[in-house]
Amino acid sequence: MAENGKEKKNTRARRTPLGEKSGRQQDQVLSGAAEAPKIGKIAGPKKKPAQGDGQRTRGKAEQKKAEPKKTPAKKAEPKKAQEKAPAAGKKKAEGSRRASGKGGRKASAPAISQTAAQVQAIKAQQEAQEKRAARKGRGSRSKKAQKPPIKVYFLGGLNEIGKNFTLYECQGDMVIVDCGLSFPDEDMPGVDSVIPDFAFVEKNRERIRGVVITHGHEDHIGAVPYLMKKLNVPVYGTALTIGLIEGKLKEHNLSSANLHVTPAGSHIQLGCMDVELIHVNHSIADAVALAIHSPAGTIVHTGDFKIDMTPAEGAMIDLCRFAELGKEGVLALLADSTNAERPGYTQTEQTVNNSLDSLFMRAEGKRIIVATFASSISRVQMIINCAVKYGRKVALSGRSMVNVMGIASELGYLHIPDGVLIDLNLINRYEPGQLVLITTGSQGEPMSALTRMAFSDHRQVAINPNDFIIISARPIPGNEKTVGAVVDELLKQDCTVIYESMYDVHVSGHACQEELKMMQALTKPKYFIPVHGEQKHLRKHAGLAMAMGIPEENIFIGHIGSVLEIQEDGIKQLADAPAGSVLVDGLGVGDVGSIVLRDRKHLAEDGIIVAVCTIEGDTGHVAAGPDIVSRGFVYVRESEALMDEARKVVYNTLEDCAKHRVRDWSALKQNVKDELSRFLYRKTQRSPMVLPIIMEV
Repeated sequence: MAENGKEKKNTRARRTPLGEKSGRQQDQVLSGAAEAPKIGKIAGPKKKPAQGDGQRTRGKAEQKKAEPKKTPAKKAEPKKAQEKAPAAGKKKAEGSRRASGKGGRKASAPAISQTAAQVQAIKAQQEAQEKRAARKGRGSRSKKAQKPPIKVYFLGGLNEIGKNFTLYECQGDMVIVDCGLSFPDEDMPGVDSVIPDFAFVEKNRERIRGVVITHGHEDHIGAVPYLMKKLNVPVYGTALTIGLIEGKLKEHNLSSANLHVTPAGSHIQLGCMDVELIHVNHSIADAVALAIHSPAGTIVHTGDFKIDMTPAEGAMIDLCRFAELGKEGVLALLADSTNAERPGYTQTEQTVNNSLDSLFMRAEGKRIIVATFASSISRVQMIINCAVKYGRKVALSGRSMVNVMGIASELGYLHIPDGVLIDLNLINRYEPGQLVLITTGSQGEPMSALTRMAFSDHRQVAINPNDFIIISARPIPGNEKTVGAVVDELLKQDCTVIYESMYDVHVSGHACQEELKMMQALTKPKYFIPVHGEQKHLRKHAGLAMAMGIPEENIFIGHIGSVLEIQEDGIKQLADAPAGSVLVDGLGVGDVGSIVLRDRKHLAEDGIIVAVCTIEGDTGHVAAGPDIVSRGFVYVRESEALMDEARKVVYNTLEDCAKHRVRDWSALKQNVKDELSRFLYRKTQRSPMVLPIIMEV
């Protein structure tokens, strides 16, 4: 009965009032309102629906009268029967009042407009769809719960700049994303580079299906040769990325048979995971993001990216594909956090092109030296274009610059007109106004070409006041002091130096806040994990995600070694995996550890004292010496009195040991070391490393 009553109410509410024309009825039918489940049919002429209403009302009254007769057998519930009777009477009275004529219809709410009817119809359809979806969701909860989890191992790239190394695991299959290195800081004297610890991947070598690289920067490919020495797994990437990796493998005398060129837009099946490569913009060509389609859901790993509408090379970022993934459903988004502190948008690469053109015009008659990243192929192409425009020859300086430009030119990413490129050894044959030198050293690296030029240590290039130097790069966090030192040395030689804070000679390759928010808006992830940055960058990026509506409990900020299990139902942090840093010094990989670094710092800070002495084998008394050798502590010729006293301290210590019959070698050395260290600190307030050398005859 309740259902009949609802039908009646809905039908009456949508009748045409007396003053309306019949044309409106046709408009409502065409608008789609008649398709809504609760609207019913459009009313006809007035007399017929009134008659129909009366018939339906009489039918209801008859049904209400028949109701108490259907349940006379329930004698145990007399009170309920009495309560139903007046309720039925009220309904009957209400029904008779509704059917009593036209006065009730005039008192009802005014008829809705055609637009309102359409809106209500659409809302009704949406509600019906939501209910069906909810019923379907309730029916498939058990199926969703059966989805396997996907684990993410953060083995590098968190709380640091560089050394990006991430591993995904689903149903026993593992995929590595990026394998980069980082550069040593001030606390690592003598170290050439820092790579991830491969202990965990070595332990799971049988489960690793492949390595996918997002782009060709050192912080994403630098450690690939060291990984390939330990694991024989396929490596996938775009053409330029694979070309750069192949060059590195040749330097390490490794085979490149396991390298596979995979263009953007293609898919790689690695175990149960289907890895899709999506074109993005970055400061190097052929950069991609990854969509990892797994049984657990889709993970979007952006790599390094920015949104550039007018890129210097290639097409703009494939935003359409990210939007499609957002519609399909993204389980988690792992996004680049490098520029999370910078508001707005990253400038387009065309800004640099305009600045370089104006600076070339300004440097007429001077030799131009441009320092930039060796991997910034589009930037080098701009410099070459400006050189051609102003009739200059181009020479390359720096081993990495020469190698990368050779690979880029071979693969068609760099276009150099014939006769423009000259050998660095031939630059003295040209006038300064006819030359452009493109060099490495934009980060102030100690052994880079620009640094050697600044400190007059370069074989082919000598800086002079007629040089116009452009540093087309921004210092990586932590390199500000070294870059500043190089700039100061160049300015001391009266040459003109242009760097980022003065002119637009560099734009970042990483997305700023508005671009990061756009990526989140397009992909609509359920969970968000900021990556690629220091702690301040990760925290700021997490704040942006919360501002975009992602709940705080759905955001994870990890550290190196963190393991995160992701499911539709939630995320869970597991026990840490073995992870860390391995130091590379020359040909040695991992042989420089914390103890070696501690000794190097000690030597660098206070120097070393070597005490050499010979004792008798029978008695333990001093047979010759002791002699004191100082390196990095004091200049011996100016501190002879101190050295004489130090010899006496060593002699007395050894004689005292002989007197007390101390013959253990370690005890003898420790006693000499302790006594000499105390003496030197008392005299100089310094603590050099003390190295006793005792021989027995």
